[in-house]
Amino acid sequence: MLFRKRFWDGIADGSVTLAFRRWRRSNVVAGRTRRTAGTIIEVLAVDEVDEDAISDAEARMAGYESADKLRSDLRGEPGVPVFRIRFRKAEGPDPRAELAAKSRLSRTAVAAIGERLERLDRSSRHGAWTMATLEIIGRRPAVLAADLAAELGRERDAFKLDVRKLKNLGLTESLPVGYRLSPRGRSYLRSTER
Repeated sequence: MLFRKRFWDGIADGSVTLAFRRWRRSNVVAGRTRRTAGTIIEVLAVDEVDEDAISDAEARMAGYESADKLRSDLRGEPGVPVFRIRFRKAEGPDPRAELAAKSRLSRTAVAAIGERLERLDRSSRHGAWTMATLEIIGRRPAVLAADLAAELGRERDAFKLDVRKLKNLGLTESLPVGYRLSPRGRSYLRSTER
């Protein structure tokens, strides 16, 4: 579930706890966590609602001034069901950060990472990219994504999506500008050089 950047601070500080989406069927499940807006949220409830019954109070909990503004901002075709998603910021550390911090990798872990990277390469429309991306981030930490993408002959946005896949595996970390290899990522690259 994606949020526009203007909602990120409210999600992080707990003032935004509702979202409304037009979906043919619900895309989220209560009781699960989701990574979004630079944090992890826990979905508490998902209910189909009548969009005309959305109150101003609910709209404010979703980061809007009024229900009318929220309704005018709903994407999708009118008539498609509207879902109210109640959530809260999840407690505890981001599991990706915990994974990224692990620098000691067993042979089994190295093999599992290699298999996952091979699957990402095979499913890619632009060919194998995982090792080249890890290597360039290792050589050029804290460099703009656009510059790294250009060096690899890639579009910036597609490159950033691919780096996010590596981050989900605990191999990279985001910086205020650019990326760096995580301890896990550095350990994996060292193991592939042997």
